[in-house]
Amino acid sequence: MTTQKQTLNLENPSRRDFIVKGTMLGGGLMLGIGALPDLAFAQAGPKYDPNTPLQAGEAEVNAWVSIKPDDTVYIRIARSEMGQGTRTGLAQLVTEELECNWKKVKTQSATPGQSLARKRVWGEHGTGGSRGIRISEDYVRRGAAAARMMLMQAAANQWDVPVTELTVDKGVITHKATGRKTTYGKVAELASTLTPPDPKSITLRDPRDWKVAGQPYARLDTANKVNGSKVYGVDLQLPGMLCASVKACPVFGGKLVSYDEAKIKEMRGVKGVVKIDDSTVAVVADTWWHANTALNALPIVWDEGKAATVSQDGINKMLRDGLDEEGDFWQRKEGDAPAAINSAAKKVEAIYYTPYRAHVTMEPMNATVKITGDRAEAWVPTQNGEGSHAALSEATGLPLANCEVYKLDSGCGLGRRGSTQDFTTFAAKVAQKFPGVPVKVIWSREEDMTHDYYHPIAMAKMTAGVDGSGNLTGMHIKVAGQSINATLAPQAIKNGKDERQLQGFYEKGPDAQLGYTFPTLLTEYVMKNTHVPVGPWRGVNTNQNGIFMECFMDECAKAAGKDPVKFRQALMQSHPKHLGVLNAAAKKADWDKPLPSGTYRGVAQFMGYASYSACVAEVTVQNNVVKVTRLVFALNSGHVVNPYLTREQIEGSVAMALGAIFLPEISVEKGRIKQQNLDTYPILKLSSTPRIETVLVPTYDFWGGVGEPTICVVGPAVANAISAAIGRPVRNFPLSKEGLSLA
Repeated sequence: MTTQKQTLNLENPSRRDFIVKGTMLGGGLMLGIGALPDLAFAQAGPKYDPNTPLQAGEAEVNAWVSIKPDDTVYIRIARSEMGQGTRTGLAQLVTEELECNWKKVKTQSATPGQSLARKRVWGEHGTGGSRGIRISEDYVRRGAAAARMMLMQAAANQWDVPVTELTVDKGVITHKATGRKTTYGKVAELASTLTPPDPKSITLRDPRDWKVAGQPYARLDTANKVNGSKVYGVDLQLPGMLCASVKACPVFGGKLVSYDEAKIKEMRGVKGVVKIDDSTVAVVADTWWHANTALNALPIVWDEGKAATVSQDGINKMLRDGLDEEGDFWQRKEGDAPAAINSAAKKVEAIYYTPYRAHVTMEPMNATVKITGDRAEAWVPTQNGEGSHAALSEATGLPLANCEVYKLDSGCGLGRRGSTQDFTTFAAKVAQKFPGVPVKVIWSREEDMTHDYYHPIAMAKMTAGVDGSGNLTGMHIKVAGQSINATLAPQAIKNGKDERQLQGFYEKGPDAQLGYTFPTLLTEYVMKNTHVPVGPWRGVNTNQNGIFMECFMDECAKAAGKDPVKFRQALMQSHPKHLGVLNAAAKKADWDKPLPSGTYRGVAQFMGYASYSACVAEVTVQNNVVKVTRLVFALNSGHVVNPYLTREQIEGSVAMALGAIFLPEISVEKGRIKQQNLDTYPILKLSSTPRIETVLVPTYDFWGGVGEPTICVVGPAVANAISAAIGRPVRNFPLSKEGLSLA
């Protein structure tokens, strides 16, 4: 993906500048607001979080590390935790360079308000695009190494010996010549007064020599999930807190005409009705249940607008018509692909369809806001603390310096809690009507599902030419579908062209390259937007593009009379990392060995989020019921910070991907989202999850993500296995459109 860098005036940022550039960070669009400030390694500053102040005797060595006299090490984490394990992975990286005792490590969450006050010392707070670790690993490790050097220098100063004579192991500093020992806890206060070293002078450890990082350590945030003590946003309780439920016009783009507050004002617990904006209203009460009950009883008149006539069939027809239109030739045009295809011995053509998908995070959207005088505070399960900070400032009209956000762990994010901050804005607008009182706004499951920013709908027309020897002569990719940028970042669309939707088909750049070299190639995108808002959904555009490319590659292999793996290998010789994961998955899955009767294989490979992945699927199909029995993955993310967490992420991507290709889609009826709850939009059951095997093949020469890369190869690998089983290609998703269901 092309990286578009923005800069932000850290001395006096405007709310608009901060919200426009800050909220882009959460959904895989931008890599950062700007370069890390020179003050990144400055030692102790103001207390970074009023909710978790420095404890008695705790010394802040630098922004990343504070230590108590008992050698407990607190590691500051700016990234959000939503179940992916980023907090544990970053703590491992810090521990590695700090050389402290992992058993004494605890983590703390840095707040965006204090980060801004300290010249963004913790860098960006956005956690999306599988970049929580890969974008921050360098400066986080350097911060840890700087803290280690300061601690050792403090010990050297105490003993009046050269620091070169000291060694450290698990937070114990030793002067070998005299046998003297001390601990980090005993020198931390002195270390905090020293001048930090130049970060550019620091040599980081070779990942091949890691002792803590790279190990399959258990997560640091498991115990309180198991015993129920973890506080998520929906659990938060504050003194005097009120609760609110929200409702927006059921048709996107519609307006709120009127409501009759008198009809509910005497209902139990009700405190009032708040008009949030031109299309959204909230009811506030003493409990959320009372608020939601009253909201459902509130008489509301909506002006649903012109979009109330839109149907799913109409949207699908618009996409299909788009495939006959001329697209953007600017993306990739190598040779004359149409001419090569038309003159080939065989012409292969297929049209694929992928639907809208909802996020359905376990925890519905919510936020709690308290506004007291000229200060606003928010407690938010967010993927982007800076985005929430900016949204709070924008909604209240208060300066950024007067706002603070306390990030809570999220019960899933999946892209919904990043570049979209409507949940923060709504809570701020409601809280303005109740000054001095914390107000927790929770969306009902129905509201959460029908007012999402959905995975974009898309169609693709794939065309290729095959010569008499079974070799491809040309490839033409034309995608028609909705643009995420059109919804969330229209300034990123230049001259009506949006490269982002062709993620995974790029020629250059580290994020999502196409893994094949075709003699001729043409890629086009035809933008077809509807009134339905779309946004990042785990894997974003590699999901549909992986299906389009890899399902079609199997169709081309069949037309060429070649084995699907060997057919791909011939086109991947100049893409060694793509080829490496394909070969690793095929080997692990015993691709060349026969399968039991009735079991069939499929394969797919793709690149996304700077990592290379491949998958081999095994399925059985009886009476159009599919049983996915085995999935074998290979992943090259360059480095592996925690193999256990990496495998967890791959397994999680399987659940989402299988649900996306088999279970009901999100559809539009009379302008509204038809599916309103889990009865009509179910999630994958554990009984449908196959055996999952993973081989990690890091090459130690780049940093890739692990949360999203593999989701895009599950669908095509399974679809290709199904096609092998039933003797025909499957092109329409979910696969119920092909008459197939999941066992």
